[in-house]
Amino acid sequence: MTPTIPGFSYDRVPVADGVALHVAAGGSGSPVVLLHGFPQTHLMWRHVAADLAGRHTVICPDLRGYGASDKPADPDGTAYAKRTMAADVVALARALGHERFALAGHDRGALVAVRAGLDHPDAVTHLAALDVLPTLDMWDVLHGTTAAVGFHLYLMAQPPGLPEKLIAGAPDAFFGHFLDLWARDPGALPADVRAAYLAACREAVPSIVADYRASAGVDVTHDRADRDRGATLRMPVTVLQQDWGAALGYDAAALWRAWAPDLRHVTVDCGHFMAEEDPGQVSGALRELLRR
Repeated sequence: MTPTIPGFSYDRVPVADGVALHVAAGGSGSPVVLLHGFPQTHLMWRHVAADLAGRHTVICPDLRGYGASDKPADPDGTAYAKRTMAADVVALARALGHERFALAGHDRGALVAVRAGLDHPDAVTHLAALDVLPTLDMWDVLHGTTAAVGFHLYLMAQPPGLPEKLIAGAPDAFFGHFLDLWARDPGALPADVRAAYLAACREAVPSIVADYRASAGVDVTHDRADRDRGATLRMPVTVLQQDWGAALGYDAAALWRAWAPDLRHVTVDCGHFMAEEDPGQVSGALRELLRR
């Protein structure tokens, strides 16, 4: 049986033509939407969501293309643009009765959250991003042999066909590589959760690749247009990150501050899957953000 977030109800909510999201929701109070990263599902928020539900309505969807949410085809390269995925999130919140909401995202979900904050500033009241850089900065900091840490970014940026075939040939080995490599505390991903992540990814290879391919194409176009016009995130922003800057030679806080003038940037000691490895720190940071 697939694990769930205890005490949360589950539903499928239509958010666009032919697209419905699989959503877990619980608690009561001001709304907080939590977006998962790669190679995971909404389940990565299970500890944080349960903690926040004491004072907030907590909404945890599977992003389009992931988990049990719909996985539309991508004939023109825009179905998995972060602009499209951000519109899903706003539509989801509205369908559940929330015109304004706080938003937190991890990894891929953080890129969706940033795009939502830029495109829908009147809807997003507070924004948190966990262990990622904005798309343009991500590509800019990868140089030489150090870029090998992001080999999957380059693989899934290739034209349709080859990446999907290669990954589908050994999906558990591919997705499991990241679950093993990026977790500083492997015990934070128990066997049933790890198996659920692998099963979900196994069934979503084309859409996951399309999500990453968008970040080497249409997402860059959208982000560059925003940078050129001086767009920034107008809401309070908190960023939690590992110290990738020390390894790759960049100032993460400075890169984020260019996008988020009202920024709190925190370097964490846990691994990439921080909502599972150190949920107390993540919950605390989100509560502090919501007081700003």
